[in-house]
Amino acid sequence: MGGDDAPASIVAGAQVAAEEFGVQILLVGDPEVMGDTGGIPVKPASEVVAMGAEPAASVRRLKDSSVVRAAEAVRDGEASAFLSAGNTGAAMAASLLRMGRIRGVARPAIAVPFPVLGSTPATLLDCGANADCKPEWLLQFAQLGAIYSRVRFGVVKPRVAVLTTGEEAGKGNQLVKDTCALLETADWVEACGAQYVGNIEGQDLMSGDADVIVSDGFTGNIVLKSLEGGVGLALAAIRDQLNPLAGANDTLAPLYAELDPEARGSAILLGCKQVAMISHGSSSIFAIANAIRTAAEMVEVGIVSHLRAMIEADARS
Repeated sequence: MGGDDAPASIVAGAQVAAEEFGVQILLVGDPEVMGDTGGIPVKPASEVVAMGAEPAASVRRLKDSSVVRAAEAVRDGEASAFLSAGNTGAAMAASLLRMGRIRGVARPAIAVPFPVLGSTPATLLDCGANADCKPEWLLQFAQLGAIYSRVRFGVVKPRVAVLTTGEEAGKGNQLVKDTCALLETADWVEACGAQYVGNIEGQDLMSGDADVIVSDGFTGNIVLKSLEGGVGLALAAIRDQLNPLAGANDTLAPLYAELDPEARGSAILLGCKQVAMISHGSSSIFAIANAIRTAAEMVEVGIVSHLRAMIEADARS
């Protein structure tokens, strides 16, 4: 029930995912407002957390909201993954309050993969779950991101970098400096099989120089939306210019698909006890379908089990 064009785009995207990807889906919300779901089952929920509502208070107060009931469905075994395009804060709060977080995880982080032409994607985290961070949290983000990169994209030994204002050592604010000191000295790479490669600047996020980039959630969210907006504008301009040229669209279709943010569809909240995915409120039918496919893939590869094993191993060391 959340999103700019909900529930119409959500229901339509779910139908596409069910038909094209064969994913089993449970829609949560008001059946009367949803209308015809094409045979996809619905779990009734009478309340909705508005996009501008205060997240934590709304989740605690609106116990029959769609976002709360969806998280409970995963907690109770009715579903394997949670996905919301509604109020991001409410989606995170519902995930943490109803599904819980892995023991030992200080703060879950939103991880977003960015395309790297000719190579595996680079993952940026945190992209908005934690506006104010501690160095120890960013150290754990590095571990979570490394496991995610290895499990989802097959990167054998993920290269981890810290997002800052210069490549040279000592660049950045106090949080960045303290985080770099931790990454340089702490024995953290054993549990996640990563390597620390130092600093990285904003223009190099999609260069392939690092597989995992860590940041506080405030900075990461601004970078995410700036990149998505810029890439989206560039793709639209290229499409408009090449549209009259015969064959040009077919030639550039693979490149367009690789760069299109909607091909990703959603971001994962790493650190929850079960798979929790978050989509943009402006997600199209295409984006929702891809978000559902990604959620199913995260269940299939057992991302939560891999993260839990890493955190437990790190706690024992």
